[in-house]
Amino acid sequence: MAPTAGASASSSLTLSDICSTDYARGVLPDNNILPGITIDSSSVETTLVANASVSNEWYPSATIDYCNVTFAYSHNDIANNKVHVTYWLPSPSAFKNRYVSTGGGGLAINSGAGYIPSGVIVGAVSGITDGGFGNFGTNWDAVFLESEGVVNWQSTKMFGYQAHHELAVLGKQLARNAYKMASKQKVQRYPDQFDGAAIGAPAIHYAQQQVNHLTGNVIEQTMGYYPPSCELDKIADLMITACDGLDGRTDGIVSRSDLCKLHFDINSTIGASYSCDASSGGGGGPPARRFRSRHMQSASHVRRQFAQNPTPAQNGTITAEGVAVVDAFLNGLFDTQGRRVYLPWQPGTTFADAATAYDESTGTWGMSISSLGGEWVARFLELTDSDTLTSLDGATYDTLKEWMQLGMDQYYDILQTTNLEPAAFRNKKSGTKVIHMHGEQDNSIPTASSVRYYESVRTALYPGMAYNQSVAQLDAFYRMYLVPGAGHCGANSAQPGSPWPQTSLQTVIEWVEGGKAPDTLAATGDSGIDTLCRWPLRPMWNGEGVLECEYDQASLDSWMYDLNSWDVPIY
Repeated sequence: MAPTAGASASSSLTLSDICSTDYARGVLPDNNILPGITIDSSSVETTLVANASVSNEWYPSATIDYCNVTFAYSHNDIANNKVHVTYWLPSPSAFKNRYVSTGGGGLAINSGAGYIPSGVIVGAVSGITDGGFGNFGTNWDAVFLESEGVVNWQSTKMFGYQAHHELAVLGKQLARNAYKMASKQKVQRYPDQFDGAAIGAPAIHYAQQQVNHLTGNVIEQTMGYYPPSCELDKIADLMITACDGLDGRTDGIVSRSDLCKLHFDINSTIGASYSCDASSGGGGGPPARRFRSRHMQSASHVRRQFAQNPTPAQNGTITAEGVAVVDAFLNGLFDTQGRRVYLPWQPGTTFADAATAYDESTGTWGMSISSLGGEWVARFLELTDSDTLTSLDGATYDTLKEWMQLGMDQYYDILQTTNLEPAAFRNKKSGTKVIHMHGEQDNSIPTASSVRYYESVRTALYPGMAYNQSVAQLDAFYRMYLVPGAGHCGANSAQPGSPWPQTSLQTVIEWVEGGKAPDTLAATGDSGIDTLCRWPLRPMWNGEGVLECEYDQASLDSWMYDLNSWDVPIY
């Protein structure tokens, strides 16, 4: 939605003018904008909100005024189908001819009011969808099955891509109509729909990613050892302490997990003592975010809510068995023939997917099946109406690969997010600008999955070209940044003060509208790290306390993995 002469007509409107139900009904998109749908004009609701204070890790704190417009539409060929969408419209005087869509985390297709303010802050109409799941608070898993063993394929397509495509098409036309703009005219599936994308920790390789949550469980079962929670925490703490200064500065942040991988000996933690107070459990955090802005779309990504089990007071020393479990966990999944199946997490991460449970009746530690991995297999692969697996008895490393293969077979064209070569070429041609971010200590989605995707795009577009030359070519429209110490889509409590690029949306807008390509990415946090290096450059503090972005071939190589267990490409 580029500025047009017709946009000036909106200057005579006020927020009160556009926030009446009659006005909203009059500016609804025509049904023919999306063939096969019917918009229910009687469903329109409007609410004017003034002086709302909003704050989030993904956008600067602000006070905003907006009109909340909600309506429903249906697909003509599907019985009993209704999709609800909500758009926040900024005051006409603040509107800057932009559109933003925001998504959800885990199995949620939206994050409610959590991230939608990001659009209004930058003068955009900002939207969310319920995907046709019933209401904005219903997640995909609640409607995935029509009955035991019967997939609701419409909900699957809506979750995978269709709902957000429809949300953006309707939202952009609503903006044109509401602000009296002249009419004109998902990054991978719909590359020409957005001018730019800001992507945070996408769940690429969806079939592998979801099953991979169970890798820690199967490692512990295979090795016959379930580390106490305090033992796992202590190993993580010692690793963070040992690797903190490898970037040239001691600040509590592991900025160079690649150097940690190359130089830290995890066996050095054996015998260290640990002590933890009793805990009542709980945990979790805010949902992850996927957002789109002014023709902006992110790849869908997944976040699990890491609830913690109640634990007793603990005292002990790190064991060789505990270190062996963590070492295998950080090496990633291999099949029983020793071939690599999937990517590992980075050193310095916490071990959420290796969490164990304490049994008060026996006084022993045992398995705590990953919630996302367990539900993915039980509900989405085995098609049972179940939130998780009851056990992993008999499951081996080969079983995990088989589940990954099943997920690819069933959902490849909807969820796998690896339609790489045509997508890359279309994005290059359309000129879509992409900023891709991933926390270096993400304990849910391996950071290496983003590196693998970036490198796959590079080699698909520029085969045979020298590495640095191909990176320079890719820089024209696609740039990736690893965020030191950060967890999944945000700061990391295990590394207090870890940074996050809070103004990435604004940076994409500057790149798209002003031609200002981000050499580095600005970040906020208490660690003093306010600059993020663009891949493949890595951060290093020099002797004068200045952060430099360096090229380190050995470190670069440490991010590259041969997934030789597969006969097909895993981008």
